[in-house]
Amino acid sequence: MFERIRHIRYVLVLVAVLIAIGSLLISNYLISDLEQEERNRMGVWAEAMRSLNAADENTDMNLVLKVINGNRTIPVILTDKKGVALSARNIGKRFSSDEDSVLYLSSLAKEFRSHGRVIRIDLPQEFDQGGYIHICYDESLMLKRLAIYPYIQLGVVVLFVLIAIFALFSAMRAEQNKVWVGLSKETAHQLGTPISSLIAWHEVLKENYPDDVLLPEMEKDIKRLERIAERFSKIGSIPAPKPENVLEVLSRVVAYMDKRTSNKVQMRTVFPDGEVIANLIPSLFEWVAENLCKNAVDAMGGAGRIEVVVEEDAQYVYVEVKDSGKGIPKSNFRSVFKPGFTTKERGWGLGLSLAKRIVEEYHHGKIYVKDSVIGVGTTFRIELPKGNVNV
Repeated sequence: MFERIRHIRYVLVLVAVLIAIGSLLISNYLISDLEQEERNRMGVWAEAMRSLNAADENTDMNLVLKVINGNRTIPVILTDKKGVALSARNIGKRFSSDEDSVLYLSSLAKEFRSHGRVIRIDLPQEFDQGGYIHICYDESLMLKRLAIYPYIQLGVVVLFVLIAIFALFSAMRAEQNKVWVGLSKETAHQLGTPISSLIAWHEVLKENYPDDVLLPEMEKDIKRLERIAERFSKIGSIPAPKPENVLEVLSRVVAYMDKRTSNKVQMRTVFPDGEVIANLIPSLFEWVAENLCKNAVDAMGGAGRIEVVVEEDAQYVYVEVKDSGKGIPKSNFRSVFKPGFTTKERGWGLGLSLAKRIVEEYHHGKIYVKDSVIGVGTTFRIELPKGNVNV
């Protein structure tokens, strides 16, 4: 399912890119055609102005004026050979004085010329000893809007893709939540019957063999199973974290793991003096710590060193589980928390994924691979918001 979701995401991004590229190419092609059309129109307009300046009794003034007055969209400024504005059309700006008008139009005409939008018209000899004027023009408002449109369209496409991906992830997350909650509740329910049976058998054995030294250990394991069932039953019910001493919780985990692992595995704790308070759901956080320790034992092949370190600052409590195992490639630092990812021959790849959900969703913290070196070991780090004893 997760691979399918990932493929859909890539398809959406690819479609968005293709739409964007296609839109930009088509728009640029149309804009290029319109620019050429406007250049041609300005060429005709310049010829009309040249005819107007050189008009005689044979010139059809109606046609010339019709061409000149027909330009209602392209901004045009006429300047003399010194660059001083003489007149303008379609500028669309009001001025407080004639001096302001000339200065502004002359400056604007200079800007038009810098973009190559200028046509020179030579004047007849009787005008200023054969001088010339410049017709400086700019793109029409419609052309400018069309030039901006592809980027607006691109923004809309990107926004659509982002919304689609967000909706896809939300649906996937909701589906995952249902799977996790259903699986957890069903596991807790299935564990209930054999645990009840074990409790009954334990009572029978206690009556018949009260001095048996194995009964206390059996009782501990039964209570252990009860706590496991309790953990699974709490997933989905969203219990509120409460201030707890992290050192006590981790000490229980280390003591439990130390008894149930090989003598070849050395477990060590590095704790600060006094209490370290964080907002915890003890039963769930114990499961996270146990999962990290069990993974460490597997990574070391049943022989090595595990170190549980606790540090704190003003805002957070930091829990690190270090092992001397085979290590994790840097490319897999994030993948290890994805459902289904596993390096074991027999494994579901759900342990670290569930641990991540417990830390982030129930404890509002973070869990990640802090460091790992192939053949040397791995360090997982958990960051928890600090609790208050008086809460």
